[in-house]
Amino acid sequence: MWRVKSLDAILATAEKKSLHRSLGAFQLTMLGIGGIIGTGIFVLTAEAAQKAGPGMMVSFIIAGFVCAVAALCYAELASMVPVSGSAYTYSYAVLGEFFAWLVGWALILEYAVAASAVAVGWSGYMVGLIEASLHTELPLAFTAGPYAGGIVNLPAIVISLAVTGLLILGTKESATVNSVLVIVKVAALAAFIWLALPVINDDNFKPFAPLGSTGVVAAAASIFFAYVGFDAVSTAAEETKNPQRNIPIGLIGSLIICTIFYMLVAAGAIGAYGAQPVFGPGGEALAPGSVMLAEQCSSLAGAGKMPLVCSKEALAHVMRELGHPMVGKFIGLAAGIALPSVILMMIYGQTRIFFVMSRDGLLPPALSKVHPKFKTPHIVTMITGVGVTFAAAFLPVGKLADISNSGTLFAFLMVSIAVMMLRVKQPDRARPFRTPLVWVIAPVAAAGTVVLFFFLPHDAKLLFPVWSAIGLVLYFAYGYRKSYVGRGITDVPELAEDAPPTAVAPMPGAPAPGSKEERD
Repeated sequence: MWRVKSLDAILATAEKKSLHRSLGAFQLTMLGIGGIIGTGIFVLTAEAAQKAGPGMMVSFIIAGFVCAVAALCYAELASMVPVSGSAYTYSYAVLGEFFAWLVGWALILEYAVAASAVAVGWSGYMVGLIEASLHTELPLAFTAGPYAGGIVNLPAIVISLAVTGLLILGTKESATVNSVLVIVKVAALAAFIWLALPVINDDNFKPFAPLGSTGVVAAAASIFFAYVGFDAVSTAAEETKNPQRNIPIGLIGSLIICTIFYMLVAAGAIGAYGAQPVFGPGGEALAPGSVMLAEQCSSLAGAGKMPLVCSKEALAHVMRELGHPMVGKFIGLAAGIALPSVILMMIYGQTRIFFVMSRDGLLPPALSKVHPKFKTPHIVTMITGVGVTFAAAFLPVGKLADISNSGTLFAFLMVSIAVMMLRVKQPDRARPFRTPLVWVIAPVAAAGTVVLFFFLPHDAKLLFPVWSAIGLVLYFAYGYRKSYVGRGITDVPELAEDAPPTAVAPMPGAPAPGSKEERD
């Protein structure tokens, strides 16, 4: 299980069984922005305020810094290994199959669970927009899960299934739609910044960190979700034209653009309206997404006060309270139109991870089948879509975001380690992009991910080892025995169904192809 798949074998496999290359630098940057700007800034601003108050400004900086140093590590590996699979592929090449499986399994928490979180965030904005526009109240039973007193989040189900269908139709079509959605999303945030920054009140920043430095770092661990998505650009490497040049541009460019927007939006929300946390009757801190916080917010709303932390549509709420109801509706509409681009990016990243794990034999080969007409991995896309839909229907956005962060932080840690190990093991291999000051950047990235992980809520930290244990059971039950590398298969057949099988030479000691030993 410590066996390594060489970089040369990975590249050769990708050439034989590859996806269509159709994405350029602009589309990749738009995919990155589409993946990053979303629920994190539109919805989780309220979650961060409940943990850190105005100190969430520092939380954004901490989370953005950790992502920036991790992005530099990603860029080097993605330029060297321009194939699908992201952190999973890099781990396979450097750390071995065991860690590669753990990373691939953890990425399910990052992409699939993140897609569910964004779907719940989208539901909150759409419900708010409809209620504000029609001056009516939609039934709680079908607009929220059991955590908020409802039964099922029906809008979240609808959007999850719709995005899944779009991804089945094709990658380039999805990227084109995404570019339009990104423009709408950026326009909404620009309008918010334009109206909120001029009316900033310094008093709204006091007290700056009502729950202390611990609250600020805890908020950074949660708001880290706001940056998740840039690494999904690397999963598109195999569908990218000139990936050695375009992947680093997409990774770093999208991260820089989004960080600037985040800081301006956070400053506007805090300064123009206020972002102090809501405390319980006894002055105790209340956890975001908890029933107690929901009850306290309900009583405040009944008294005519609606703090930022109580809103499911934070930015639209700020605009309405500042006397710009039409802009509030525009932001709500923009979120409703644009947040699906984040769901698209997350499900896209997840399906490509499954695709490559299947191509390596660690998952059933059916998962790497490509639709004969649409040229997309339709089976794994449908499976992922169903899982995303189920989680979005019943779980709260904050809880989903924290669970997603646990998988993301582990993947980032492995990438940081892999880039250092590869510098030692293969120093002469061509690196179209080199991480600057790698012996400073990579250790800082690794340390940052570990610190943020330990500041996640207890249940999110506990879930990760449980999830990993489930994954290891599946690995030893199937992937360990079926692994192509373990069976001595260093190549795979072409994608086309009518293509003849590619002859492969088994490794010494490996069972002959077609024999009873090989089938066993």
